[in-house]
Amino acid sequence: MGRRVLIPALIALLALALVAGSEAEVEQRENLRVKFDAQFDPQSLPRDRPAPVRIDVHGSIATTDGSHPPPLRWLEVELNRAGQLFSKGLPACSAPQLQSTSTDGALERCRPALVGQGRFRADVNFGSGIPASGRILAFNGRSGGKPMLILHFFADVPVRFTLVAPLTIGHERKGEYGTILRTRIPRLAGGLGAITEIALTLGRRYSFGGKRRSYLSAACRAPAGFPGASFPFARARFRFEGHRPIRTTLIRNCKVRG
Repeated sequence: MGRRVLIPALIALLALALVAGSEAEVEQRENLRVKFDAQFDPQSLPRDRPAPVRIDVHGSIATTDGSHPPPLRWLEVELNRAGQLFSKGLPACSAPQLQSTSTDGALERCRPALVGQGRFRADVNFGSGIPASGRILAFNGRSGGKPMLILHFFADVPVRFTLVAPLTIGHERKGEYGTILRTRIPRLAGGLGAITEIALTLGRRYSFGGKRRSYLSAACRAPAGFPGASFPFARARFRFEGHRPIRTTLIRNCKVRG
C-alpha cells in the first residue's frame, strides 16, 4: 500500500478544509483581523472509507484601522486525523526549482507535480499601500525523501515578485490531530509586502499502478446510526511581524453518504 499522510491543506492559508459549514472563521487580536473560509466537494462522504475530495480555501488579513498589515512570518497548522493525502506515483517538485520563476516558468519546470491553483492579493508599503495581485500554484513536493506542499506566488503588476513557501509535514502518534504543517514565510518585497487575501483550490485525480488515485481524500467518521458529525478539524497558530501570535481552532461538520 502506498504512503499515506493526512491532508496538508494551507493552505495554508492556508489550508483548512473538510468543512460543511458556510460561515467564515474570524479571529482578531488588537487591530489585526484574520478571516478563513473553506469548502469541500463533495460535502457528503462515506463513513468507513476515504473518497476523493476537492478543497476550496479562502483567507484574508486586514487591520481594523486601515493601516498596512504586518507580514505573516510563521504558520503552524495541526490537522485532524480524518483525511488522507496519497502522493505515491505523483511527480514531485522542489523549492529551489521554483525560486525566481514566473507562473509560466514554474509550470514549465513542475507542471506534472501541480495539485492546486488560485489567486492572491498583497499590499506593498512604499510610503503608501500599493495593491498587487497574482496567481498561486500548489505543487506536490519532497525534501530529504519526505513529502511537503509547496506554494508558489507570482505577481508582475504593479510590482514583480515571486514568493515560494514550502510547508513541511510532521506527525503526532496520539490525540485528535495527527499532522503538523509548518512553514516560515519568506520576506515579500524586502519586508515591505504583506499578503492580504488568498483563494486556493486543491485536489487532483491521477493514475498510478493501473488505478485511479486522488491526491486528497476523506471519510466522515460519524458514529454508527448518525447522519453526520461535528469535529475539531484544525488548530492553527499565525505569527505576524511585530504582533503576538493569533491562534484558532476550527470546528467543522461532515455528512455521511450511504
